[in-house]
Amino acid sequence: MLDAFGQPQSAVVLGGTSDLAGAIVRALAHRRLRTAVLGGRNEERLALAARAASAEGVREVRTVQLDATDVAGAARAVDECFDAAGSVDLVLVAIGVLSHERDELDPARTAEVVTATYSWPAVALTRAAAHLRDQGSGRIVVLSSVAAVRVRRQNFVYASAKSGLDSFSIGLREALHGTGVVVQIVRPGRVPTKMTEGLPRAPLSTTPDAVANAVVAGLASDTPIVWVPASARWALAAARLVPQSLWRRIPG
Repeated sequence: MLDAFGQPQSAVVLGGTSDLAGAIVRALAHRRLRTAVLGGRNEERLALAARAASAEGVREVRTVQLDATDVAGAARAVDECFDAAGSVDLVLVAIGVLSHERDELDPARTAEVVTATYSWPAVALTRAAAHLRDQGSGRIVVLSSVAAVRVRRQNFVYASAKSGLDSFSIGLREALHGTGVVVQIVRPGRVPTKMTEGLPRAPLSTTPDAVANAVVAGLASDTPIVWVPASARWALAAARLVPQSLWRRIPG
């Protein structure tokens, strides 16, 4: 059950092998997190993530293998995670596949990015929300991106998928109003992780620890959207006013 400061004792982490998920689990472990179920595709990386969570003080860590390109299996994977966790205070959705300019020319790669970044998480969220609604309480945190706010040429496949997930999550928050279940969307700037390795530093960049600290702070409130860095909120508000002819020239 969430404590008086909104901190969870149990969590299901979809995308549990990501660097961002690891940083968030670590931050939560330093509060009250005692049970974690980590869902991911790679068994070896899941085992490493589980050991890292245990080392940070999470008493019970379980893993569930899932494939974020298998939309038909999304609900079943979420069911397995909830069965492994028992009562769930927090569901963290940290799944996505970054695209590159070459991906827009490859239909199969485009499908993979969109499926793993939008379609699979949306189905998983629907199932997780049903579990938490039946439970009568819980928090869902969805890792979106500042890239979702105004799609750019350089990564429009990924950004458009994140934009879809962002909108879906806002709608889900409204659908769950009054049920005891709260959805929060986290919009970080570019984070140096395995997923962004090799990419240049971008405006509004941040760090895994900064995102984790922002998630912890956000859990103590009912704010619908958490921006990391906080200044990204105003920067993106201004970006909406930039003409497309100028927007496309801004380096990414």
